[in-house]
Amino acid sequence: MKTVLIFFGGNSNEREISVITGMLVLNLLRGKCNAVPVYLLPAGGMATGDFHSPADFKIGAKTRFIPVAFTDGGIVRRHKIIRADCALNCCHGGMGEDGTLAALFAFYRIPSASPAVPMSAVCMDKVLTKAIARGLDVPTVEGFCVREGEDALARAEELGYPVIVKPARLGSSIGVKVARDGEELGRALGLAFRLDSVALVEKYLAGKRDINCAACRLHGEIVLSPLEEVFSGEDILTFSEKYEAGRGSKLPAELDGETAELIRACTRKLYEVLEGRGIVRADFLIAEGRVYFNELNSVPGSLAYYLFGATLSEGRNFLLALIEEAALPAGKETLVSGILEGDVFSGRKGAKRR
Repeated sequence: MKTVLIFFGGNSNEREISVITGMLVLNLLRGKCNAVPVYLLPAGGMATGDFHSPADFKIGAKTRFIPVAFTDGGIVRRHKIIRADCALNCCHGGMGEDGTLAALFAFYRIPSASPAVPMSAVCMDKVLTKAIARGLDVPTVEGFCVREGEDALARAEELGYPVIVKPARLGSSIGVKVARDGEELGRALGLAFRLDSVALVEKYLAGKRDINCAACRLHGEIVLSPLEEVFSGEDILTFSEKYEAGRGSKLPAELDGETAELIRACTRKLYEVLEGRGIVRADFLIAEGRVYFNELNSVPGSLAYYLFGATLSEGRNFLLALIEEAALPAGKETLVSGILEGDVFSGRKGAKRR
């Protein structure tokens, strides 16, 4: 039976959503593998324990946390090494999703069934993601990035109101606002800069449709999910609609063949170019008959298992298939120059001479 480390939590605005995803995945995998939960504490460090539901992480819950730490090939708990066949990243936002955790998997030689460092870093930064998408001729909404302290008013007026303002490196619609004039723009940027140092300002698409497509790699091949349309009653798809009282979704989405194929082709292109591993969800907008790429999620909510199966049993089998694909980053031969065996100060770059 494989030992799978399931990472969730962390110091992130999306920590609570990560707890929900982590516990869902943990409970789906119980009994099918040796599923070991690893909770990233908000204040730092990692812990495991006898976790069963998100209620174990409520304020005041009498949950016992057992400290753990990374070691080569796994983690160590109470001086006992737990060797891992696979790590599964369920962290939303923060250093859990931005490539930091993926780098630790690689450093400690823990096979991972989740995206590696490059894709994680790109997906986390909406500005960088859009730049890469445009370079691949994937259509995006017109917009610009603004850094804290810069004046965005003239550029927003040139772009034309209304605009949508997003923190560049957050998810779950946190800090996202629509601005219809300069005053609202100032307030929206003020909120964004409370959460991040870079914001993305884009043209707002009235009457848009939200379409999702997930991608993963199974048996060495890229597999795409059916397309999902998520419904919203607000200007944007809000945090509340995503996680509390939304208007639901339709799977598969009702789209004409050409539109559906364009979305699937764009998703495949992004996944392939970024050397995707694990599951990623690409989000698109449709407005006035045109398709626009919105963002990539390297750790989508619930790991987007529901896009690959209608039942919990199918979702469990999908996650087990992902685990079978777990691998270390491909390595190449490391050359040794032998310079340390000689006079390391003799070369032009060996040391500065006075």
